[in-house]
Amino acid sequence: MHFRVNELCEVLGVNRSSYYAYKKRKRKPDVKRIRLRVKVTELFNDSRGSAGSRTLKDQMNDAGFTIGRFKVRSLMREAGLTSRQPGPNPYKKYGQARVDIPNMLDRQCDVPEPNKV
Repeated sequence: MHFRVNELCEVLGVNRSSYYAYKKRKRKPDVKRIRLRVKVTELFNDSRGSAGSRTLKDQMNDAGFTIGRFKVRSLMREAGLTSRQPGPNPYKKYGQARVDIPNMLDRQCDVPEPNKV
């Protein structure tokens, strides 16, 4: 069963020009936006995933792209990029006492006068 576009738009309450504008929009990808997304992803990967939208905006402007922070944020969202900062350094905790160093005080820190132990 086939219906004309004019009839369908009238039944659905949509302007015919809106239908054709939507159909035209869906056909071709936005090449400029794809290039921006690729550059944002490249800069994000160069920062090892730590750059946020503000840092990336500055880097994009330095690279010659005129772009705002919210546009960078939406491009990051489209590419699935989330900024994450590195955690603290996991220092090793030494659990055992050193057996090669003798314990002269044996935790007796109450001395009668200074420099007598």
